[in-house]
Amino acid sequence: MLIRRETPADVPAVTAAAFAGPETPVPVEVTLLDELRTCDGWLPELSLVALGDKDEVVGHVVCTRGRVGTAPAVGLGPLGVHPGHRRRGVGLALVHTALGAADALGEPLVALLGSPAYYGRFGFRAGTDHGIAAPDPAWGEYFQVRTLTAHDPALRGTFRYAEPFERV
Repeated sequence: MLIRRETPADVPAVTAAAFAGPETPVPVEVTLLDELRTCDGWLPELSLVALGDKDEVVGHVVCTRGRVGTAPAVGLGPLGVHPGHRRRGVGLALVHTALGAADALGEPLVALLGSPAYYGRFGFRAGTDHGIAAPDPAWGEYFQVRTLTAHDPALRGTFRYAEPFERV
């Protein structure tokens, strides 16, 4: 499996298949990603795809510009894997690569809303463990933070995602 940056040709490949259901033929994640790609928070170097055996896109993850107070940080998500490629390490590879790339870019932390059981394996912990509050306090333990090399423990406050997260 190869993980690389997203190209324009990759855009329609995975997200709809990964999130579509009988009641959501056009998942909200498709709309969110369309909005994120045109906002100031878009970080193209942190939009990654996984390629399968036949060079087809089988997974996608994106990190966009977030903030803790006025300090820059990144928010991870959505993460999507094509249903036919789940439970094969695609999501694992995408998250590891996104974290490594964010660290190499000097980002202080990555925040997300997701399953503690899944994301704990990557070193994510409840945001409150690091003094980082969720945009919505009801998220509780599902709002998580993974600190990176450039993290300063004095960085505390409420995390804010890129603007489209607030309206999509």
